[in-house]
Amino acid sequence: MTPDPCDRLKELCDATAAKLADPGLREKVAQVRSRLDAPLKVAVAGSVSSGKSTLVNALLGYPVALVAPGECTPFVTQYEYGADHGRIEVELRDGRVMVSRLEPDDRLPGDLGAPVTEIVRARVRLSAEALRAVTVVDTPGMNTLTAGNERAARRMLFGTTEDDDRAQALIYVLRYVQRFDDDILTEFKNLTEACGMTCVNTLAVLSQIDRRGDEDDPWPTARRLATRAYADLRTAVYDVVPVIGLLAETARTPVVGREDIEALTALAALDEHKLDYLLLDLNDFAGSPYSPVPAETGRRLVRRLHRYGIRAAVSALRSGRAADPESLGRVLLERSGFGAGTPPQGGTVAAGITHFARRAGQLKALAGINQLRRLARATAFGSDRTTLDALAAELDETRPIAAGLGGLRIFTAVEAMSRGRLVLDERAQAELLRLARSDDPAAQLGLAPGASPQEISEAARAASARWRGLATMAEGRVGGQRAHDVLRVLEDLASASSAADAPAPPGRAPAVPAVPVDGDAVRLLRASPLITPEDRTALDHLMEGNEGATQVGAPAGTASQDVAALAAALSARFRSLLQRPLPLRVRRAAETVCDTFAAIALAGARPAQEDPGHADHR
Repeated sequence: MTPDPCDRLKELCDATAAKLADPGLREKVAQVRSRLDAPLKVAVAGSVSSGKSTLVNALLGYPVALVAPGECTPFVTQYEYGADHGRIEVELRDGRVMVSRLEPDDRLPGDLGAPVTEIVRARVRLSAEALRAVTVVDTPGMNTLTAGNERAARRMLFGTTEDDDRAQALIYVLRYVQRFDDDILTEFKNLTEACGMTCVNTLAVLSQIDRRGDEDDPWPTARRLATRAYADLRTAVYDVVPVIGLLAETARTPVVGREDIEALTALAALDEHKLDYLLLDLNDFAGSPYSPVPAETGRRLVRRLHRYGIRAAVSALRSGRAADPESLGRVLLERSGFGAGTPPQGGTVAAGITHFARRAGQLKALAGINQLRRLARATAFGSDRTTLDALAAELDETRPIAAGLGGLRIFTAVEAMSRGRLVLDERAQAELLRLARSDDPAAQLGLAPGASPQEISEAARAASARWRGLATMAEGRVGGQRAHDVLRVLEDLASASSAADAPAPPGRAPAVPAVPVDGDAVRLLRASPLITPEDRTALDHLMEGNEGATQVGAPAGTASQDVAALAAALSARFRSLLQRPLPLRVRRAAETVCDTFAAIALAGARPAQEDPGHADHR
């Protein structure tokens, strides 16, 4: 089982806190550790009236967040899991916490018991199961009407010197009707770079795509625009997805009742020309003498569905796809583009949230590493300075803690690429982004769904060769370390696929014989501070394996050609150490280990013999 990447960081936090004398520094380390145990914090941000709060309601499945044109509240609202459904904890600027509750219809009350200018944050407890894994944060609009709102939003995204409790993932809502050009793209890239977000923890959402009056069906244009935007933002976002947030909120909250169904049924009975006339101006729709629905019901339909939603509901009723609130809700959810199913279809908000939730441990660890790096630069004296310097050394990018956290390798490589520390051509960039966007080996390697283990192994080996060259060219720099991280992921894919494709015993091909190992050389090299935790594991396999496959960390019985490929890769990996200044004894030990892996590669390339009768190689 792959270890949780947060566990190693928790150990580091505990060890660091135990050595610090300053209680303030200890508290900050403790805060980093506690966030590793908490649900992933996903902030929803965007400009005023972009549809943020509507999307938040759709994510939560409750009509909680305030939805109104223009400015809303100037504080952050955090939605967390809690058995006491509806409890609100209001944090004030003077440090006090006031307790309030949601309205009976699960909406935030207009009065939280204090002036909004005195509120720093409201924590709302909901019993939604999804919140066990993800905490959703609704932020005030960026570029808002008041400076206070802007500061509240930026505190959540950027953190402060006093409070680094920032978001660990971001959903940024871009209003579809705004001018979406190079200026918008540049502004968005600058924002994500400034708040430490990359394509592994940022989702861009094009909202309100139904508000263009010149298209009956907005989806073809919206999907083309999203595709073009992703091409420009692919190093900054996991995906760019279009959505009709209002329909998603209406479908998921749900708020459509039997009275609404009756009104929509009456509209469905009209001929198309009369319906078109009624929907021509939504401001006149509710009060029109030609409307078959009561005025208040008409206003409610406009608020909950708007023009496109009313048409979608009428069409579903006419076709028999909807006859009650539940079936209509399913239709509206489908037409909203929010995403449904398990797993949800790609290119949707639901798919983006699933991506965040599946990688929650890795994203929290990545955020924790960055927070600890900032903390290591804090002012300190005496033994505390020594402790923070040791923390900084542990987290240094040329000796990344991610080397011991396998799941973070791709994320740290993507971050380095986004920051310009790992320079890649188009092909390598595309390979890295595929590895970051998917968990499926075939998709990660650009293969068709259902590719065989042999095809996956061959593609991974081919990619490994290219990344080995990149790692060698950038050796000794941050980019070289990150390229090595990607190389090891590709080698793992090749190894796992080779093992899956290996014939099962009995009747398997003869095993590659174990190669004798110089135990003293291995132990000497293993003790070197230049050796990463993963390389130490490789050396342990070399010492303890009882056949060539297990000596290179592959399952017993792995095909000889795959053992040869893995051994050759390991030989090249350890040979890169020889390019660094090493003590003579350590250099000779590294040369011996390289030669041992090369011997295993040679043995795997030759036809295996029956019992080689080798002696104990330890």
